[in-house]
Amino acid sequence: MWPGKKKQPPIRSLVGEGTSVHGELRFSEGLRIDGEVQGDVVAAGSGPSLLVLSENARIHGKVIAGHVIINGEVRGPVHSTELLELQPKARIIGDVLYEALEMHQGAKIDGELKHTAAASEEKPALKLAASQN
Repeated sequence: MWPGKKKQPPIRSLVGEGTSVHGELRFSEGLRIDGEVQGDVVAAGSGPSLLVLSENARIHGKVIAGHVIINGEVRGPVHSTELLELQPKARIIGDVLYEALEMHQGAKIDGELKHTAAASEEKPALKLAASQN
């Protein structure tokens, strides 16, 4: 284990291949998806969370979790509050907000990538010089 690296929460839930879930899916700790979710997938609570999407996984909705590992397809925005890992077969159609990013060759994103620090920084107000007559 690398120094300073957090221990991952255990995966306690599974959406198996061939399973289709319709509606919002909330989870705590860890979740692995091999099937399809038509709705949002959101980590509940403030503790650490892990979401793993296999190469067969399909999500049509937003994804919000701490550590997110994607090797399947997401059609919707992805927000990773810790680490986002995009495996070679990852496909995201939507905007991505991340704290740390690891992207393998072959992964594809059709959307805007934003680092959380850059997204939270306020743009300075525009100040116009007053014209004097």
